[in-house]
Amino acid sequence: MSGEKDEKQLLHLVFGGELKKLGSTEFRDLEALDIVGIYPNYRTAQAAWKAKAQASVDNAHMRYFVVHLHRLLEPDMKGSGSE
Repeated sequence: MSGEKDEKQLLHLVFGGELKKLGSTEFRDLEALDIVGIYPNYRTAQAAWKAKAQASVDNAHMRYFVVHLHRLLEPDMKGSGSE
């Protein structure tokens, strides 16, 4: 096991791609989106996001995002604070 069995699973998706223009969230090519992965908690998702964001720092139009999937799956659930 992962050693995190006491921690509640709160799924997060990390993905990114090139934006059409700076300041927007509209992507240039949806087929070219980089789906980094789905993570069991915000901490690991943030680490994956940070690595991808730093690796693409030379491309000003490239942006990565963390999506709180658990909020979409259980919209009535209250957040746990640090996410």
